[in-house]
Amino acid sequence: MARRRKKRPQLLQGNEAIVEGALVAGCRFFAGYPITPASEISEILAYRLPQVEGTFIQMEDEIASLGAVIGASLAGVKSMTATSGPGFSLMQENLGFACVAEVPCVVVNVMRGGPSTGLPTNPSQGDVMQARWGTHGDHPIIVLAPSSVQDSFDLTVKAFNFSERYRTPVIVLSDEVVAHTRETVLLPDPEEIEVLERITPSMPPEWYIPYEDTSRGVPPMGIFGDGYRYHVTGLIHDIRGFPTARADEIEPFMGRLFRKISQHFHDIQIVNQFMTEDAEILVIAYGSVARSARRAVLDARGKGVKAGLFQLVTLFPFPRRDLEPFLRQVRAVLVPEMNMGQISREVKRVNEGTTRVLTLNRIDGRMITPQEIYERLIKE
Repeated sequence: MARRRKKRPQLLQGNEAIVEGALVAGCRFFAGYPITPASEISEILAYRLPQVEGTFIQMEDEIASLGAVIGASLAGVKSMTATSGPGFSLMQENLGFACVAEVPCVVVNVMRGGPSTGLPTNPSQGDVMQARWGTHGDHPIIVLAPSSVQDSFDLTVKAFNFSERYRTPVIVLSDEVVAHTRETVLLPDPEEIEVLERITPSMPPEWYIPYEDTSRGVPPMGIFGDGYRYHVTGLIHDIRGFPTARADEIEPFMGRLFRKISQHFHDIQIVNQFMTEDAEILVIAYGSVARSARRAVLDARGKGVKAGLFQLVTLFPFPRRDLEPFLRQVRAVLVPEMNMGQISREVKRVNEGTTRVLTLNRIDGRMITPQEIYERLIKE
């Protein structure tokens, strides 16, 4: 019997853990442009990717970066890029292209203060709605938010798996605090990690229909290098990839884009619950703020306040069905976030007046502390 390799604790920062997760998930292509506070991801991958016969390219800007990632993915390589606010803004057109052409890829956005150049070295959660709606038009998107170094590893693997399984771009929405926090973690052995590959055609190239509907809503993806040459466009297209203006082709195509995500909510929507069973006031948090919220919940419990934490791991598609039972259970919810109130709008939309929705916002480039959340919980 083979001896199991003893796991050794590693001291990693969040950005380093994202690199480790990407490599384990099979990422072999990265194109990007350095930007604070995401630069460590590209710096480390520039060194690590050649060691596993992968490719690293520093592009001239973020627009070209995501374009190169899309091209590499079409050629059959798991691909990613990493950026922060201004760079993420530049990527939006190509992000829409990846959505409509159904090209798997992972985009890491390490949020910092904005708008524009903003606060390059300070944390923020101001890109939440940009991640959902930044590219124009109706489109589904998957957005995951790590809150720890371990999350940064796990959710990067998950992002690649979702991307390959559903033929869609996936956004890992980190923030400066998570990215630069160093923690001791025990990373699982690679053989213990589920790594998914895209479904490829079972028929020869001449029989292949690139955008044919399936029961899962996800068509097999032909690889250009294997002879599966097909038309790829940002225009709305028919099942063979050619532009169409026919309503009887447009509506089924758009419906399938949404259905391939909506019928798999049970797989995609991830939440963590902490002390929620008997909670009377619920904190809804994500990213680094969820760390402060967990501490605040423990301190509030120590004072007799029945608080609980509902941590959003999947931000979009928003996990409405997981949240609704708690909205009926508690007398109030508190949504702390480092913006003017972005996820709180989603909570209010789902709440529909069921309970009180309170907000706690910071936009000064500083972390929301456990004490700030605790004081609001005690007050309420």
